[in-house]
Amino acid sequence: MQNTTGQPTTLEAPLRLAQSFSARFASKPRIFRAPGRVNLIGEHTDYNDGFVLPAAIDLYTWTAVSPRPGRRLRVYSENLGESSEIDLAQGDPTARDHWSDYVHGVALMLHRSGITVRGCDLAIFSDVPSGAGLSSSAALEVSVASALLALSGLSLPLTELAKLCQRAENEFVGARVGIMDQFASCFGSAHHAILLDCRSLEYRLLPLPAGITMVICNTMVKHGHSGGEYNDRRAQCEEGVRLLSKYFPSIKALRDVSAAQLESHRGHLPDLIYRRCHHVVSENERVLSAVAALESGDLKEAGRCMAESHVSMRDDYEISCRELDLMVDLARGREGLVGSRMTGGGFGGCTVNLVRTASVDRFTAEMRSAYHLATGISPEIYVSTAGTGVTELKADG
Repeated sequence: MQNTTGQPTTLEAPLRLAQSFSARFASKPRIFRAPGRVNLIGEHTDYNDGFVLPAAIDLYTWTAVSPRPGRRLRVYSENLGESSEIDLAQGDPTARDHWSDYVHGVALMLHRSGITVRGCDLAIFSDVPSGAGLSSSAALEVSVASALLALSGLSLPLTELAKLCQRAENEFVGARVGIMDQFASCFGSAHHAILLDCRSLEYRLLPLPAGITMVICNTMVKHGHSGGEYNDRRAQCEEGVRLLSKYFPSIKALRDVSAAQLESHRGHLPDLIYRRCHHVVSENERVLSAVAALESGDLKEAGRCMAESHVSMRDDYEISCRELDLMVDLARGREGLVGSRMTGGGFGGCTVNLVRTASVDRFTAEMRSAYHLATGISPEIYVSTAGTGVTELKADG
């Protein structure tokens, strides 16, 4: 991983976290690591039971953990230099709009699943940038859940772990996210993207083309999921399903709606609802087209799918922003570019660019300079291969 964050490397981070943990809590921890993710294509399709193509990246959240007496979690954020305590015996907890809500939500969902969460000390460090659309929340949830499970002497199948972490965000934090982020953080595989059917949770690993690298450009405009526009989009999709089900009673989600069906009843939908539905229906088609193109080596077609995806998110789903559009425009036509689009929930965050490896250095330098010249903002740029999913690490690195 190359980046401009100045954070510890993936080799340094667990050792530094273990040392810090031991100094703070006077015990030797176990350490768990879960990655962020980038989504190559398939945005806002996951909660519509559709298809997505994410890949885990080599930016991670590490959780150090050791047992302590009682029924409290003492949690420390290395990034924020901030502590929080969570009372596991609290009868009816509510979210506080605080970073510790993600930890509390995971502990609560484990409890509701019949798993006894032990009192423990936790320290968390992450180099997944917050609010960048790279799933920092999912990386935190999966890392913490794995740590709490291990401390209880238990494990869950990765699919169940992903679903539990999604419920923590849906039911406690209040963000109605789909399953993609948590699934990618659990199932990430080196040098592969994940084609995931978000209804059945069937998936297959898709090798990324040789000689192609993911370059992730951070606009430095932060976004958030726990309410507002993100939840509005989901509600609008559900309204589309409600209206269309009058004509197609068998549909359960926009996954079930074809382009022809949508167009045949366009006049029965408010324009806003039609455009939201049009993005999701066409985006599902683009995911499958992009997968076929990558498998056949047709990089031009894969790039076209990415470009069309961004236009759809900008115009139909209205989740882009000026800085994201600018970043995509600045990438267009540069040497080595295969495709570029915004990635993640939207309203800020990052673009993902597939770039021929030989051109990566020039591409990143030119993008950094051009974006700064246009905005006065210095972007963070991450050059990543597809990484592995959640794992336990040795505390000594």
